Amino acid sequence: MPKLVVRSFTLSLDGFSAAPGQSQEAPFGKDGLRLMNWVFATKHFNAMYGRPGGVEGVDNDFMAKSDENIGASIMGRHMFGPPPDAKDKAAWKGWWGENPPYHHPVFVLTHEKKASIPMEGGTSFTFVNDGIESALKQAFAIANGKDVRLAGGADTVRQYLKAGLIDELHLVQVPLLLGQGERIFEGLGGVEDLYECVEFTPSKAVSHLRMVKKKP
Repeated sequence: MPKLVVRSFTLSLDGFSAAPGQSQEAPFGKDGLRLMNWVFATKHFNAMYGRPGGVEGVDNDFMAKSDENIGASIMGRHMFGPPPDAKDKAAWKGWWGENPPYHHPVFVLTHEKKASIPMEGGTSFTFVNDGIESALKQAFAIANGKDVRLAGGADTVRQYLKAGLIDELHLVQVPLLLGQGERIFEGLGGVEDLYECVEFTPSKAVSHLRMVKKKP
């Protein structure tokens, strides 16, 4: 049965997935991009952008698994952009250039009404104005039996957690302190009764935790 999954979602030691102050030069907020250094180091990430090199091992294996059996993705407006300082917001097509790394349909939660944007490599961005359940229904319909990945950001993951709609989370904890920013587990009393940790795998750089929804 297809699932809604969160994969390779990176958190600081104090639970933040992004820092304040997002800009075109700082998509994860001021000094927030250092959370993703473990990703940038992997062979899988470099191969996604046609670059040689990168390390193999535990982190690379988890990165590769993150893309397995995914037929569609969902993300929030802030993850898609544009950031506050973007000069041409009307022409914005995301952070990833003309050939984003998704290669499947992506549904963006937003209050704005925008036409879908087809991109190179099979990625398309469709903008959903009528809520998280609608986005999930559309994503499952087009995923053709595969899983749907919840890409982020923190507020979007939090909304789906609150609704109890996420089946599995792969969280990556980085040994860094951000001090402030966005948390996915903010104001979610009771979520601890819905999910359990079934895997904990440390690497030299980070710790991988896999959480699954408990069976009723």
